[in-house]
Amino acid sequence: MRPGPRNVITDVPGLLVGNAQDAALRSGTTVLMHESRAMTASCAIHGGAPGTREVALLDPEKSVAGVDAIVLSGGSTYGLDAASGVVAGLRARKRGLALHTLHIPLVPAAIVFDLLNGGDKDWTDTPYPALGRAAFEAAAPDFALGSHGAGCGALTGTMKGGLGSASYVMEDGTTVGALVVVNAVGAACTPGEKHFWAAPFEVDGEFGGLGPDPATGLGPGYVSQKLAAFAEHANTTIAIVATDATLTKAEARRMAIAAHDGIGRAVVPAHLPSDGDLVFAVSTGDRPTPEDQGGMQGLNPILPNLCHVAALVLARAVARGVYLAETQPGDIMPTWAALNRG
Repeated sequence: MRPGPRNVITDVPGLLVGNAQDAALRSGTTVLMHESRAMTASCAIHGGAPGTREVALLDPEKSVAGVDAIVLSGGSTYGLDAASGVVAGLRARKRGLALHTLHIPLVPAAIVFDLLNGGDKDWTDTPYPALGRAAFEAAAPDFALGSHGAGCGALTGTMKGGLGSASYVMEDGTTVGALVVVNAVGAACTPGEKHFWAAPFEVDGEFGGLGPDPATGLGPGYVSQKLAAFAEHANTTIAIVATDATLTKAEARRMAIAAHDGIGRAVVPAHLPSDGDLVFAVSTGDRPTPEDQGGMQGLNPILPNLCHVAALVLARAVARGVYLAETQPGDIMPTWAALNRG
């Protein structure tokens, strides 16, 4: 099992990602979509303070068969308006649920809180619909990580966060990718701010190649610099895991649930009352469901391994988002690079 050629979520064939950000605002938006069609999707929310739009339709018992895009955005409640810009872009391309002569784009969204990160928030008209539309128009197989898109203004408990992504191609050819905005109360690094909690899962030095921390276990020592300055509901790690395997909505939900283990492996502590941790799961359905050879009694035989790999790839994506964050004028927290590269 190896990363795909780009080591990002768009290694899943057909998927595109677009970023848009405003450096003065210190916030932005990221959009994931398929190049030509809707995607099967569900989600799992394990944080105590989520901010979302259109997630109820992702429940397996709901009748909606697919969604047209998924939005991850900064801006807290205001950032949910980024989905309106994406809806407008999809409508202009005549994409969405077809009803008579109408097209109704379905665009779930989740947000992180980045309103107290030092950016200029003294705006009158919300900038997020325009950021959403710009991210939609920028959607492509290649995109930037770190301090870009919805990761532009992200912070963790001890340093800047960011937008991360990673991928795996499984032995049978199935591709799994993850896309994440890391803005957690918790820390992605062990005390000392050098070694990543996700180090055991790193591939080819993708976030520094330093290995696990030889001195620090899972015991006391974590102190978040955000807790004193940020109000409750001021944090979140939001993510998308995607695959070309064929999944039902119920199976996609199970993959989203399992993928949360990746957040727990890469962020310590995770899933707190003041986090809004959420994972969307997406299936493009390009690969047929394999025949059951192992007595799964009607269950998708690939699903157990898929759940495991989704958690692994999300842990790696979290670390990459923090590792690739960039120093910018006016930062209120340092980047990993500034702390560890002089």
